[in-house]
Amino acid sequence: AYFGNVGVCLRALAYILRNGRDGLKRVTECAVLNANYLKHQLKDVIEIEHSEGCLHEFVATGRGWKNDFGVRTLDIAKRLLDYGMHAPTVYFPLIVHGALMIEPTESESLEGLDRFVEALLSIAEEAKQDPDWVRTAPHRTRLARLDETRAARKPVLRWQPRSAP
Repeated sequence: AYFGNVGVCLRALAYILRNGRDGLKRVTECAVLNANYLKHQLKDVIEIEHSEGCLHEFVATGRGWKNDFGVRTLDIAKRLLDYGMHAPTVYFPLIVHGALMIEPTESESLEGLDRFVEALLSIAEEAKQDPDWVRTAPHRTRLARLDETRAARKPVLRWQPRSAP
């Protein structure tokens, strides 16, 4: 903690120097292309806010899923964990109700992007057929869903080893 965010700044500098001017332009173009590809692929699966174009990210909303199936944005994000995917940022930006900010990396392959689309298609089908399955996700992670209210009110800020059974 003494050095603050020097490690983060050093990593960013190394990334910039490694890619150089042309490389940064290329990875930026890839990030924009990836986000627009996903946005286009998902337009019939989940409602997209401000759908007229995007740069490296776009915001979807789980509002329709909540109204139709009782499945919240957080439920969608938690279910993505079962598909081995990092959950997107949820409920931000605050101007979009039920926001799901989707921001694929510039290095994500077409196959990886398609896996994400397939996962959301599967989750949409699950929400229609068995919304409780989505609402109780994740099912395949080491820990089940945490009590968010308790975690916010009584955060555990120090790791302790588990006691032996």
